Amino acid sequence: MDTTRNILSISEALYHLIVVMLTLGQGVHSLPVPTDVPMCTASETAQYRLTFSGKWTQAAFPKQYPVYRPPAQWSNLIGVTHSSDYHMWQRNEFASNGVREFAEKGEAWTLMKEVEAAGERIQSVYGILSAPAVMGGTGQMNTEFEVFARHSYLSFMVHLVPSPDWFVGVENFDLCDGDHWKENVSLELFPFDAGTDSGFTFSSPNFETIPQDKITQITSSFPSHPANSFYYPRLKHLPPIAKVMLTKIKKTNQIISLPVEPTQSNQLPTGNEIEDKLINTPLDCEVSVWSPWGLCKSKCGDSGVQHRTRYIIMHPANNGLACPLLEEERKCFPDNCL
Repeated sequence: MDTTRNILSISEALYHLIVVMLTLGQGVHSLPVPTDVPMCTASETAQYRLTFSGKWTQAAFPKQYPVYRPPAQWSNLIGVTHSSDYHMWQRNEFASNGVREFAEKGEAWTLMKEVEAAGERIQSVYGILSAPAVMGGTGQMNTEFEVFARHSYLSFMVHLVPSPDWFVGVENFDLCDGDHWKENVSLELFPFDAGTDSGFTFSSPNFETIPQDKITQITSSFPSHPANSFYYPRLKHLPPIAKVMLTKIKKTNQIISLPVEPTQSNQLPTGNEIEDKLINTPLDCEVSVWSPWGLCKSKCGDSGVQHRTRYIIMHPANNGLACPLLEEERKCFPDNCL
């Protein structure tokens, strides 16, 4: 309950901070854009509605799925619209201090300061957007934002709760296509490791990565440690853990003003969402290594029997491979028989 209350209060405070920053940033002028990227020549601004849908279910991700203290859930979403010369975060690059704090704790204050500084220094950030936390592995959050030709890119992050430093997000996605804006975009999201905490499981204690690693995408086989919560060696690819829909809002006579207060959706799931919930990732049984062989039980001169055992580390789920035998025996002859 305390965790839920903290996340909600952080989301509320963050939203009010964003409103102030957007208000202060209206007078920022743009610098020339780099010439080595495709130019957006759309003449008008565009408004979009962002819908984030969590797909973090126990059926799709059965290994060590967090069910309490805290259960699986999503932090608030924090994002920016910007030009091509700005990067909120990048795969295969080091996370900033702000990205680190958000990926580890869902705290966005330092990240917001970095965004504000970038806007003042290189004038590449146009707007900041946020949406409230989702108190469960599934559910939706919505927000709206505006883009224009000079600042046609979108980046955002959402922290997985609980996790060491894992998040999902979009990096430098261009909503412009030449001289027009993309109408509808659907993106599947997969987990990333910020490279700042070496924990392997959702509920791992803090274990700082020294030296810091680069941001990498987590896959069914990477990191390759069997203890990793996303390690499913039988899968070629992980199922998407979330999805984002970007829908261009049709202009009407009504003026759309920003920022728009984020709202959480309580809509009934659509057919596609129901189908997504049917994903069942097989989880194979995991057992320990064999114990040493026990004492040989026999009379002197006669053959006897000795045993060894192992125990179950992870029970199978969703038609995963069943557990092998947990006890073995073999013939033996007693040592030191007098």
